[in-house]
Amino acid sequence: MKAGRRNLITDVAGLRVGNAGDEALKSGCTVLVGDAPFVCAVDVMGGAPGTRETDMLAPDKMVQGVDALVLSGGSAFGLDACGGVADGLRAAGRGFEVGGIRVPIVPGAILFDLLNGGDKDWQANPYCALGRAALAAAGEAFSLGSAGAGLGATTATLKGGLGSASVVLGNGATVGALVAVNALGGATPAGAAQFWAAPFEVEGEFGGRGVVAGGDPFANPAADKLAAMAAGANTTIAIVATDAALDKAGAKRMAVAAQDGLARALVPSHTPYDGDLVFAVSTGARELGNPALDPLVLGHAAATCLSRAVARGVYEATPATGDILPTWRETWGG
Repeated sequence: MKAGRRNLITDVAGLRVGNAGDEALKSGCTVLVGDAPFVCAVDVMGGAPGTRETDMLAPDKMVQGVDALVLSGGSAFGLDACGGVADGLRAAGRGFEVGGIRVPIVPGAILFDLLNGGDKDWQANPYCALGRAALAAAGEAFSLGSAGAGLGATTATLKGGLGSASVVLGNGATVGALVAVNALGGATPAGAAQFWAAPFEVEGEFGGRGVVAGGDPFANPAADKLAAMAAGANTTIAIVATDAALDKAGAKRMAVAAQDGLARALVPSHTPYDGDLVFAVSTGARELGNPALDPLVLGHAAATCLSRAVARGVYEATPATGDILPTWRETWGG
């Protein structure tokens, strides 16, 4: 398995990612934007999702191209980040044209980070401005770990974070993943440095600690997370992308397959208290060589990339004043 040049979702040509966050707030957002509108679908498996404009992504709905996607902290307040992105895109002349008016199409999803120790006593919702700032910062390179939508994320026993990974397939297609890891479950077994995603690691991208031997999937106590269950204080939200040409139905299948990547990297996943969700994006730059086989390969690659991205998000997290959980590196070094 060969990662792309940056080992980021932006190895899919034509995609850019921007982060914005507030350290005092301990929250932020991440924007994925295309040089041109892209095909998009979504799959939701968690029991507590928070979304904007996802109904239109169904294969039978009219709009075929999306201008940007938003992953944000802030629970329902974070959906305002989509409005900030839409404002910025409209100012740039982007959007679906209706009678001479441009309407940017900006679906989004949020995670719950309101109980992570940050100052949430705002007078005005900060997420609209964060969304516009993230759009302005969008580029091919971006930070992982405690950045953007992963700034205040947590898992069962460690800080979460923003992760990304990519793979270049034998047929020439590129697949990438971007994820904000804020799970009820854990990315590592209890008391172990190894990641559940270790079988898929590429060139020591999350520490090279190898595969855990005999990890107990029932042993993660998730004490802080369990105490916050009633508030739904979780959710892992992700985007997988490819340059292979897919229609909305094909992108939907890739999103469904990519959910396996969350299940392989987070234990447990897709719980009633998570809003686990995966968007799938196709830029359409590369025609399928084998329409019967390539969608299977793309789905498998998306799942594998997403597992790696989850581990990278937790691995790259950094400590900050007021944190309620330690980082992986504080706990295990490296």
